[in-house]
Amino acid sequence: MQENSRWHTLATADEVAAVACQHILASAQQAIAAHGTFKLVLAGGTTPEKIYRLLAKSDADWAKWIVYYGDERCLPADDAERNSMIAKQTLLDHVPIPAGQVFTLQAELGGEVAAEQYRPIVAAAMPFDMVLLGLGEDGHTASLFPGHVHNADELVHAVYNSPKPPPKRVSISAKALSNTHELLFLVTGTNKRPIVEAWRAGADLPVATIQPSNTLDVYIDSDAYPA
Repeated sequence: MQENSRWHTLATADEVAAVACQHILASAQQAIAAHGTFKLVLAGGTTPEKIYRLLAKSDADWAKWIVYYGDERCLPADDAERNSMIAKQTLLDHVPIPAGQVFTLQAELGGEVAAEQYRPIVAAAMPFDMVLLGLGEDGHTASLFPGHVHNADELVHAVYNSPKPPPKRVSISAKALSNTHELLFLVTGTNKRPIVEAWRAGADLPVATIQPSNTLDVYIDSDAYPA
């Protein structure tokens, strides 16, 4: 487990979403005040989806937000399982972030092409202001899976043989995801408890390879937190 982590245990997944939403909004205000924009990397999954719905009902200086995706599935651009489609339906369709400030991974073109196209975008964006990440039952985060080996210096990876469908994906690398002022892990559900326990015990997991220089925050519900 990362030594520079702060753990925030909330009673329910809804409380995790509510508190994380307020953290994101406060950080956006601070980033915009400091340098004029808020560069946010979005995560996939059900917990972030709850947060996006709350953000969509919030007041923010949306014109200053710049949005990126931590990973994407190699599916058609309008596929309901795409992270970009979920974010669009729950957040981006409801707030006035300029379309030119939403950088979608073109995963429908295939992993190699999408990764090659996204690398200069990520290089220009770093350091991010905030990165949102989830945690899979196997310890994966974004589309960085156990047993997969990538070039550690790459900013974006093409991913093959994902243990979760679809097998082909694209993911920002651990190195690039770590290059952020703030990093929030969002973890909920009893099914996550065993892997959280392993993570906290120092297991060699993809989630543990995210090593920002600043403190990272883990927002977790009581179902997922080991007793």
